[in-house]
Amino acid sequence: MIKIEAIVRPERVNLVIAALEDAGCTGYHLFNITGAGQQRGVEVFTGRGAGTVVRTALPKTLISTVIPDDMKDSVIEAIVGAARSAGDGAIGDGKIFISKMDEVVRVRTGESGDIAL
Repeated sequence: MIKIEAIVRPERVNLVIAALEDAGCTGYHLFNITGAGQQRGVEVFTGRGAGTVVRTALPKTLISTVIPDDMKDSVIEAIVGAARSAGDGAIGDGKIFISKMDEVVRVRTGESGDIAL
């Protein structure tokens, strides 16, 4: 089993969720987060447009899921395809983190392993 955590633009979340479901991934969690990466913020206008300020921590959405190993490639392709901006993409489109999961247990039944997913 692997855990996939994808940080994406909030406006792309519905597209990413639809792509995950098409790839067969039906269990996930969404977290609204803020942070800074390579994008290093954006310049925003304040007041009546007289001044600007740089916001370094930008709003993003973290999508977390645990899947069987054999779904890894299809889920990653689905996320990249849905989260990437038009063309070759843009800075700030997001990141995907992949981790090995040792065990998962379903609380209701006590089942463990892939069956608990």
